[in-house]
Amino acid sequence: MSIAELIEDLGDEVTDSDEESFLLFSQKMPSHDLGFVDPKVDTLGFSIGGRDLVVRQSPTILSSHRRGGTTGAVVWKISPLFANWITLPDNVLFHRSILQHDSVVLELGCGISGLIGLALAPKVRRYIATDQEYILKILRQNLHQIVSEATPTKVSRLGRKSKLKSSSQPEPQAGVEVLSLDWESSSMDDLPAILGDSSDGIDAILSCDCIYNETLLEPFIRTCAEICRLRQVSKERPTICIVAQQLRSSIVFEEWLAKFHEFFRVWRLPDSLLGKDLKSDSGFVIHLGILREATI
Repeated sequence: MSIAELIEDLGDEVTDSDEESFLLFSQKMPSHDLGFVDPKVDTLGFSIGGRDLVVRQSPTILSSHRRGGTTGAVVWKISPLFANWITLPDNVLFHRSILQHDSVVLELGCGISGLIGLALAPKVRRYIATDQEYILKILRQNLHQIVSEATPTKVSRLGRKSKLKSSSQPEPQAGVEVLSLDWESSSMDDLPAILGDSSDGIDAILSCDCIYNETLLEPFIRTCAEICRLRQVSKERPTICIVAQQLRSSIVFEEWLAKFHEFFRVWRLPDSLLGKDLKSDSGFVIHLGILREATI
């Protein structure tokens, strides 16, 4: 792993949230509306990393008044774009060995599709997809549908009194594990036990389009920081946090970045490291954070 080389590739560090917001929101961007692929259909087809995938979503849950949120019930436009980008042969995270075959990756707010996990799991040792419990039923169905052969698995839940539990649910795609995690209420105390032989912590946290609700910004950032702290502070192998999002509200974006910047050093991935669908004029952006405690 070469953090120094990665930082050199990334270029200038983001130090001013107001300036970063101005630079991003002052450019011309296409309209993506709210950012759903198609919130009215039950199934969607995608080509991810050369594989054709069909996933189910739930317009019914999206339009319900369920407390605790409904947005994870459908697929967001950035998810397939991010999945294709992160599995490119020349992706900078693999090129600099930040991600490699023995890496452990945890996704926050994975939603119902499992697209990123399905794309990335074959390339790493463990992939842990997390979201609220109401999302996981459809997520498991999508994972099971795509996998041709199923074997017993372990499905976990993080909570104040939760324990690692075995389940009769069939095994999702090899390397994709499903974990119930609520940023506002879940405790990270159980995560080391769940990680088991990966108790040295997580190599990378991924988040795709989770920045849209002001009330969830602090719980989200706190969760990112707590997971990063599971790894002993190391200048050579810190956990990296990758946040991809659609640019919607400059107010929400500035608030997220200012709070995120309190805990993390931050870089924006330049166009030279992105596929054409995620470049600066796409309406999407990817930032990379390293916990400030991990001096580099």
